[in-house]
Amino acid sequence: MERIVNLKEFEESLPTEKKGRIVLAGGCFDILHIGHVTFLSEAKKMGDYLVVLLESDEKVKRLKGKSRPIFIQKERAEMLSALRSVDLVVLLPMMEHDRDYLDLINKIKPGIIAVTENDPNIEKKQGQADEVGGKLEKVFHTKTFSTSKLAKILGVE
Repeated sequence: MERIVNLKEFEESLPTEKKGRIVLAGGCFDILHIGHVTFLSEAKKMGDYLVVLLESDEKVKRLKGKSRPIFIQKERAEMLSALRSVDLVVLLPMMEHDRDYLDLINKIKPGIIAVTENDPNIEKKQGQADEVGGKLEKVFHTKTFSTSKLAKILGVE
């Protein structure tokens, strides 16, 4: 199986990919930095198989502003898939509603949903973990600039 798949390909492959404990992480990962690398490395240690749900360009634009993303989804996916800790990157379409995410989590049924300690959606993700009988695990990672702060420093925002 490819290391980068779209949502349809991923859903079609789910039964054969459930080998061991799935750890799920998600985000924009626009300018990959040491905080991301550390977060994903620590998340991988919590299970056997790390799946990263990667937000669409449209979603990143809505969340971060009109000058974002800096890198398109396919480029962000390539960078993530190059990391040893990442087993699979799932290219998400534009997901409008919390229910869309919850439906996907119910299909994946991860053992662990990994989040950073300052994740703005931590309560929603806790609810998702509870619904599938999984655990929400906070990853305390290297303190660094956020992608938004880096974008401002670099003058691209």
